[in-house]
This record gives sequence, C-alpha cells and structure tokens, in this order.
Amino acid sequence: MISEKLGLSKQETKLSMAYIYVAFISLLIGGLMGLLQTLVRSGTFTLPWGIDYYQVLTVHGVILGLVLTTFFIIGFQYALINKTIGLTVKQRKISWVGFWIMLVGTIMSSITILLGKASVLYTFYAPLKAHPAFYIGLALVIIGSWVACFVNFRQMFLWRKDHKNEKSPLLAFMVVINMLLWFIATLGVAATVLIQFIPWSLGYADTINILVSRTLFWYFGHPLVYFWLLPAYMAWYAIIPKIIGGKIFSDSLARLAFVLFLMFSIPVGFHHQLTEPGIDPMWKFIQVVLTFLVIIPSLLTAFSMFAMFEITGRKKGFQGIFGWVKHLPWKDVRFFAPMVGMLAFIPAGTGGIINASHQLNAVVHNTIWVTGHFHLTVATTVILTFFGISYWLIPALTGRKLTADINKLGMIQTIIWTIGMTIISGSMHIAGLFGAPRRSAYSTYSGTEQASEWIGYQYSQAIGGSILFIGIILMVYIFIKLAFFAPKGIEEFPIAEEEPDAEPTPKFLENWKLWIGLTIALILFAYTIPFIEIIQHSPPGSPPFAWPIGNN
Repeated sequence: MISEKLGLSKQETKLSMAYIYVAFISLLIGGLMGLLQTLVRSGTFTLPWGIDYYQVLTVHGVILGLVLTTFFIIGFQYALINKTIGLTVKQRKISWVGFWIMLVGTIMSSITILLGKASVLYTFYAPLKAHPAFYIGLALVIIGSWVACFVNFRQMFLWRKDHKNEKSPLLAFMVVINMLLWFIATLGVAATVLIQFIPWSLGYADTINILVSRTLFWYFGHPLVYFWLLPAYMAWYAIIPKIIGGKIFSDSLARLAFVLFLMFSIPVGFHHQLTEPGIDPMWKFIQVVLTFLVIIPSLLTAFSMFAMFEITGRKKGFQGIFGWVKHLPWKDVRFFAPMVGMLAFIPAGTGGIINASHQLNAVVHNTIWVTGHFHLTVATTVILTFFGISYWLIPALTGRKLTADINKLGMIQTIIWTIGMTIISGSMHIAGLFGAPRRSAYSTYSGTEQASEWIGYQYSQAIGGSILFIGIILMVYIFIKLAFFAPKGIEEFPIAEEEPDAEPTPKFLENWKLWIGLTIALILFAYTIPFIEIIQHSPPGSPPFAWPIGNN
C-alpha cells in the first residue's frame, strides 16, 4: 500500500536504497579518515600500526569525493526519475547490474588503498603509481555509472515517445542533464585510466605522458563539481518549494540554468592547470572565461530561489522588505539543512572565482586554501543538501515517518556540522593565505617564518574535524533510525508544482540535439588545438601518450 501511494514499487525503492546504503557507509569511513588527517597535521597524533598519512588522505578523498557522492546521487536520481516517468522491469534489472559493477569496483580500489598499494591521493597524479587493481576498480565504477546513465536516457526516450509534444517532468529533465554531464565528463578520466594508467601499472608501458594524464583528469575533474552540485539544485528548485508551501518560480528558468551548466561546466579544466607548463596561455585564458560563464546559471538559481521564497511569504500575508523571511520553516530540518547549504554557497562561490582567476590563483595554488574551498562547496553546500534530502527521501523509500524527535536531532546535527565546517574551512582558508601547503602531513615546517602562523590554524582544523566527526556519528545514527526503526507510515515525496501564471516553457529548451551539439562544439573548441599541441610538444621520440619519468 505504501509503494502504491508513493508511485514507486517496492523493487524501485530497494534499488535507490542500495545506493544510499553504500553512501552512508562511505560517510562513516571517509569521515574517520578526515578526523585522523586533522589530528596528524596538528602535530599531536601519530598514526598507529604503521599506517601512512597518505593512505588516510587517499581514502578520505576517494571515498567521500567519489564514492559517497556518486552512489547517493545515482540513488536519489533513480528515485526522482522513477517517480516522475517510471521504470520498466528490464530497466530495473539492468540498473542492478550497474550497481554491482560499481560496488565491485569500489571494493577493489578501497582494498588497494587500505593495503598501502595506492597512496596516490584523490587526483592520482603520475608519476605516483598505484596497484593495477586500483585503476581497474576506478574503471569499473565509471562503467557501472554509465549503466545508470543509459538507463536514465532510455527512460526519457521512451517517455517522450509516448508523450509527443508534451513537456517532460522537470525533475526527469534535470536528471538526464546531470547524467549527460557525467557521461561526457567521465570520458576523459576513463581514457586516461584505460589507455595510460592501467597499461603502465601492469608493466606493459614503461612511460606515461604526465601532462596528457593531468589534462584528461581535469577535463573530468571540474565538471565533477557540477555533477555533485546539480542534484542539490534539483532539490532547491523542485523539492524545497513544496516543503515551504510554495510553487516553482519558473520551470523555464530552471531548465535554462541546467542547460547552461551542461554547456559551460565541461570545457573549463585548464583553470585547474594554470601553473602547468606546456599549455598555451591563450587557451588557459579562454577556459578561464568559460569558467566565469558558469556564474550565470548560479546567479539565475539564486534569483529563482529567493524570488520563490518571497512570493510564497507574501501570499501568506507577510509584509515589509524582509517579512517573507519569517514564513520560512526554520524548524523543519528538510528545509533548514539545505538552506544552510545555500547560504554557504555564497562564500564558496566567491572562493571559486578566486581559484579560477589567474593572478589570484597564483597566490593560493597548492595551498590548503583550496582544500578549504572544497570543504565549503562539497562538504557544506552539497552534503548538507544531501542530508536535508535524506530526512524525507529515506523514510519515503522505506515506508517510515520523520518523527519530531528525529527532526530535532537533525536540527542539532545541522548546527554541529555548520560549526565544525566553519572552523575547519575557515582555518584552512587563512592558513592557505600564509602559504600552508595542501596534500602534506608536514604542515608546521619548523624553522620557516610562517611556521608560527600555520600551527595555530592546524590546531583549529583538528578542533573543527573533531566536531565534524561528532556530526557524522549523529548523521549515521539518524540514517539508521530513519531506515530501520522510525514508526511505519506514509512520508511525503515532496515534488512542487509550477506557479499557475508562469510563462509557458519554450520547446527549444528540450531540443536535446541542439544542447548536446553545442556542448560538444564547445569542448572541441576548448580542447582540440591545445591537446594536439601537448602531444606535439612531447619529448622527441616519445609516443603520444608516453612521457619519460625515470624510476619515480
């Protein structure tokens, strides 16, 4: 009876929950690794049993940055698209194949890291070399995610075939856009892993072209950020309005923002390589310009959200310039957690502009400032929104209720997370301005002029990391309560409707051939010539994808 009211079958809810189980297990493991890192960097703790700091750092980055996010996003998106346009039995069976491929790949990579055979960090830059199983595991995770991509594409294709000349459901449209972004972006990392790293790690190749590998990684690495962010935007655009008793401000604007993210988030990887030799400065400048274009859909989203907040408040009778703020359900964790994430995106976006600016990037490049930026964007904006989603999604999928007590615990968890992240991210930003390095356990560097400045901020990071780990333990406890022990019942799957007087959505916004074609054209424009130049300027006699690296 519960699944019928949800519009989701029991088999469909199990599929989404399988992904989400892996995500929360990853949260606990990755969070523990993060705590250990901050304690080591404070200089007050030594890792036991011969564990290497860079093992811990690699686990933290891979498990949280790739495993947690990808599994949660795919599980969440399956729930959204299955709810809005449906899933056939055949598609569901294929979806499970994708899940098991991803899980096997995750386990393979995780074991190699834990055994100390893959301490290559989240970016796995050459000439750092991992065990072949690490790269094979990464390849399997990507292949498994591609299965989810093509299932979602097939779902949309069949829906459009049966509903000609109809506007597709907004959330289904958003899911397909995000999976298109993911598929196109992962082609880069798949290429470097399959063509370069696996043969090299197996001993079939003696050399590797480092600049090619980094370029292919960052072709993937920056759109990865938007793959994380767009599911949060899905919740902001189409879920939060329902929770606060409002309606979607503009279906057209929401679709336009997602289309712009698809086009402008991929051909921008060079802004992560501004200090790399071998890339023409002109192409770096072009990709920096394209990076700044991504600000446009972010501003569209901010305008849309606050317009929706204000319209909803005024319809409820709240007057004055900021009277509408009073109507917001600040005591409802389904709103409160994502709202804190939204507000955190203001300084996070500002930091992103600094990172992508050539001269300012030179000040903070490879300092712990960049780590602080990641913790504001992914670990605050994205993760708090994912937590907010979990408070209604998990009970909706498991047939349980979000009780008042769990809601209260969620409010406490959000506050703890915000305090911990403010301390750790703030101290990372400040220490980075003093030149404290990222990716390093040796953050005090005694004898340098900056040492006295850095060390206080390392203690702050340890304090912030400890508070965050308390927040992780509490969130895992809440997840277990919601999934297994909360009272049984019907929990709302909150999908908002559009404003009745909104302008009709232009049909061209669903012209998939147009948007995919423009995206490919931008990618070819931004990468073809510089990539050819990178290969042409390789050392004499080197194969196109090889670069001598000695015995490193």
